[in-house]
Amino acid sequence: MRLQQLFGSLFSSGETQPAQQHPGNPQPGAHVEDLLRSLYVMATVVEARDPYTGGHLWRVSRFSRQLAEAGGLPAADIARITLGGFLHDLGKVGIPDAVLNKPDKLTDEEYAIIKTHPQVGERLLAEHPLSRLAHAAVVAHHETPDGRGYPNGLSGDAIPVDARIVGVCDAFDAMTSNRPYRRGMPVERALSIIQDNLGRQFDQTWGHLFVEQGRAGAFDHVVGHSDTGMAVQACPSCGPTIVVKRSQRTGDTTYCRCCGAQVRIHANGSDITIEPTGQAGTADQLQADVDMALIDGLVSESIKALRIE
Repeated sequence: MRLQQLFGSLFSSGETQPAQQHPGNPQPGAHVEDLLRSLYVMATVVEARDPYTGGHLWRVSRFSRQLAEAGGLPAADIARITLGGFLHDLGKVGIPDAVLNKPDKLTDEEYAIIKTHPQVGERLLAEHPLSRLAHAAVVAHHETPDGRGYPNGLSGDAIPVDARIVGVCDAFDAMTSNRPYRRGMPVERALSIIQDNLGRQFDQTWGHLFVEQGRAGAFDHVVGHSDTGMAVQACPSCGPTIVVKRSQRTGDTTYCRCCGAQVRIHANGSDITIEPTGQAGTADQLQADVDMALIDGLVSESIKALRIE
């Protein structure tokens, strides 16, 4: 769905607009499903800016959910952490493309810009009625147990549990996914790095449980995917990720958001491949769009457990 169509349906006349309600305290009768959907949509739009991170939010959300479940947290906490995992990078909307998509190592000045994204995300969430659900994960997912993280230098148990979980999952996905400057590393190597940095970069309890789960194969169906059973593809022309939606079928075409190349999809169940057509997408075809079927599934999964009245 195109963005203007989507936001028109979410915030049409006669419906309560999120910015008009007190943050974190939705009024009775609020369109809670639409409000929750709007959070997922905002995060998806931000992700669309980076051609290398297709599926990152879904994967971090899935890892976070599985880790919270393995830790025996209540259903409402699991649903909140799942949402936080999807929204954690919301503030990257404020990072310039030249920094966000730089293929080389960042300078100190550029890294300082990257480090502002938790605070940008906090400001972006501030007036949303459901901001409290994702606040901890958005603001604190780069805080570390040793107090050397950002933006506030929190340490140990001062870091909210949502952020401790999402922080481990975010780092694991970053290590195992392709980036402009390197290929993703094997799962075992990433797990070993987490193991070696428990109590410093990663929470001791949640990081240890993540490593246990990872070595048992619990995350194998999520690594390298953008939805259940939907493997992320690499652009045959320039390398960045191409996300194939569940609704797409053999013969459909999609596009690389980096170079604009058109590819044709071949799908046989969960076995998906793409081939270049030699054509380039038009400006209209290359617009960012939103996988509403994926988002609706996430909303449906979360709405009851969150117990929002």
